[in-house]
Amino acid sequence: MVILQRETTIPLPRLIHWGLTADSPQQLGPFIITEFVSGMHLSKFLRDPTENENESKTHYLDPNIDNEILDVIYDQVADFMLQIFQLDFNSIGAISQQPGSNAQDIERPLTYSMNELATLTGYPINEFSTKQFKRVTDYFEALTNQHMTHLWTQRNIAYSPASAKALYIARHQFPKLISQYCIDDEGPFKLFCEDLRPGNMLMDPKTLRITAVLDFEFTNSMPAQFASDPPWWLLLVGPDTWLQRGRTMGDFIAAYEPRKDQFIKAIERAEARSIEAGTTSRQSLSRLMRESWDTKRFWFDYAVRKPLDIDDLFYRHLNVGGGADAELLDDAELAGLEPFIKVKMEQLAEYKRDRTKYFEAKEQGNSTSF
Repeated sequence: MVILQRETTIPLPRLIHWGLTADSPQQLGPFIITEFVSGMHLSKFLRDPTENENESKTHYLDPNIDNEILDVIYDQVADFMLQIFQLDFNSIGAISQQPGSNAQDIERPLTYSMNELATLTGYPINEFSTKQFKRVTDYFEALTNQHMTHLWTQRNIAYSPASAKALYIARHQFPKLISQYCIDDEGPFKLFCEDLRPGNMLMDPKTLRITAVLDFEFTNSMPAQFASDPPWWLLLVGPDTWLQRGRTMGDFIAAYEPRKDQFIKAIERAEARSIEAGTTSRQSLSRLMRESWDTKRFWFDYAVRKPLDIDDLFYRHLNVGGGADAELLDDAELAGLEPFIKVKMEQLAEYKRDRTKYFEAKEQGNSTSF
């Protein structure tokens, strides 16, 4: 937040104080204190008015929204993203800064997906990488190793021998795509926040001006290709959530592509303003966004950041062979397939037994964590 306030014109609330658990008077946990900013959540303003807000907190874009209104919103967000894209870093990882100092350090990555793995899947946190990265390929290889650890450690990740086989094949094939989709291997690297989306922006519904951008806790210096993808949130939700609404991936793409084109035009307008101001980037962000979508790099980047959805995304968008074909595996991988299926079915049975015990204990008022 300090870097963005210093280097950009993005409307962030003024940072008053922050600290770790030890700095909290009641030892409640890490904290940030900022000024209060009034406004409506941008996602609520853009949402489909036919949604029943009482049934779900998930918002989907109004399919009939006025394009002129959306252009006003997109122009602002495009300007934010272009300003962020002009900041360069020399390593991949989390950015730290000591209080009272302008010096910045890059430490090991700390991402939203790491948080999901640690809190939802039983991932062993001591297995996360503890270093920064100087090359994109090294970081992607670390992520695919992370995906493999997740595959072996989440007990209920596979619900049948067939699903275990499909997961095994996808996660062994995915790393082979790194050389195809990796660009700018040695940097420079860019600030990237997975949660930079309308749900974390406040706006004035009368003027359509965005008044605050919030929630940067999982911001890292990341491969530039993440920051140069078309935003995943142009329908307010990503493709994984879209499918939960009972829609198809074809429905998602049909709805997404017109918004993607509209947003890239907003990026082009932001680039034109940047040229006039003499603050142009060495790369055209609009060109990179088009290239990302046309080459399917968008889907690779989205999948590599989504350990809970990577397998589905692989089979829908990146698997040239199509289907869970064991012939895609080399001899060593093929030899490990049946033992893997056996382990996952044993883990699933253990998980189901523990789940049953948990709910039985809960009914008796004697439950422990599950």
